[in-house]
Amino acid sequence: MTRLTDNLDAIADRIRAAFTAQDAARERILPLCREVIRYSSTAIRALHRQEMDEAQKLLKEARHLLDEADKAIADGGELIRAGFMIDAQKEYAEGCITLALVNGKQPPSPEELRVDPAAYLHGLAEAVGELRRYMLDSLRKGDLSRGEELLSAMDDIYNILVTMDFPDAITHGLRRNTDMVRGVLERTRSDLTLTIRQKELEDRLKEYEK
Repeated sequence: MTRLTDNLDAIADRIRAAFTAQDAARERILPLCREVIRYSSTAIRALHRQEMDEAQKLLKEARHLLDEADKAIADGGELIRAGFMIDAQKEYAEGCITLALVNGKQPPSPEELRVDPAAYLHGLAEAVGELRRYMLDSLRKGDLSRGEELLSAMDDIYNILVTMDFPDAITHGLRRNTDMVRGVLERTRSDLTLTIRQKELEDRLKEYEK
């Protein structure tokens, strides 16, 4: 006699096979993502030391690791927007965007970087903090030449981020990062303005002493 649930064993076998493939893919992807984050973070430290070639080299290695992760995702497609994938792509995007901007170039697009749009926007937001650090380092060295340019780039990034008014489930909590960017932008504008005013005062005093 046929039972109503005779097909459940076959269904369960297919589900186990799918979960096994996803679990195996996850185990391959996780260490790759950790390495992407490590290479990207090291690249950002290199660019702050003005080692631009080294930063570029490290980011290329990060991209290679992301390519390997993308291949592994073919066995577990649901992992494509997993948190660890988004985090790795975000760190990579942050490094590439920051490197481009400090070199006076336009930021690469998410299509060029081959990253998720949400990861790209988070990388864009995090790049603002790195631009602030880069600018402050320059100001401490007495170099004001690019202050206005970098502040303008930070302002433009913020103005883009505030237009992304979508649920957190889509943006992975971008609103919180956007609020962070606003605070960083305000502090940086204040710091740059104060430094410029101090420089102007110093120049006037030198002229007066002459």
